[in-house]
Amino acid sequence: MKMNLPNKLTILRMIMVPIFMAVMAVPELFEIGETAHVICNIVGVVLFVAASLTDMLDGKIARKYNLVTNFGKFMDPLADKLMVIGAMLMILYKSDYEAIHPVFIWATVAVIFRELTVTGIRMLAVQGDGKVIAANMLGKIKTVLQIVCICAVIIEPLIYQIPGIAFPEFLTQYVPVSMVTTVAMIVITVWSGINYVVGGAKYIRPDQ
Repeated sequence: MKMNLPNKLTILRMIMVPIFMAVMAVPELFEIGETAHVICNIVGVVLFVAASLTDMLDGKIARKYNLVTNFGKFMDPLADKLMVIGAMLMILYKSDYEAIHPVFIWATVAVIFRELTVTGIRMLAVQGDGKVIAANMLGKIKTVLQIVCICAVIIEPLIYQIPGIAFPEFLTQYVPVSMVTTVAMIVITVWSGINYVVGGAKYIRPDQ
């Protein structure tokens, strides 16, 4: 079966995830200089942003040219999950982001629990009604905020490393932008998860 452009972009996004993770892991796995370390992080965030842009493009193209398919409805959210969870795991893995780790680990738990729950409901919906549930607006907002948060967490420490600029110590110690976006991401992730469970309650009845 011939794959349309939106679905090709979705598959491309899935392929970019392990590449992004490999690039981000290089400084932790090998002894490289500080400059190379920073370059890896910059390349990593560029790859992540590029992958995020494919998420925006595939949906717009699919809707504009009436290329919406069940494959896309299922694979697009899955690609988003892989992208976001892969990035969050790398942030927890890398020592560069230790300042945010105490909060970010709870964000990661919230995201994983939410995505597993939503995936389970989607599977039940397919088995019960043969219906593929597409992402709703709150879910899309959640994904955008997750992307913004991850970009902030990766970029903020890089800004504080700009030579010749003396940043206040509390910025490097508390990374306020990362903290605020992470808390906001936790809230919207939990909210969208609850909304999805309420909306999909008919598929998770124990008597079925």
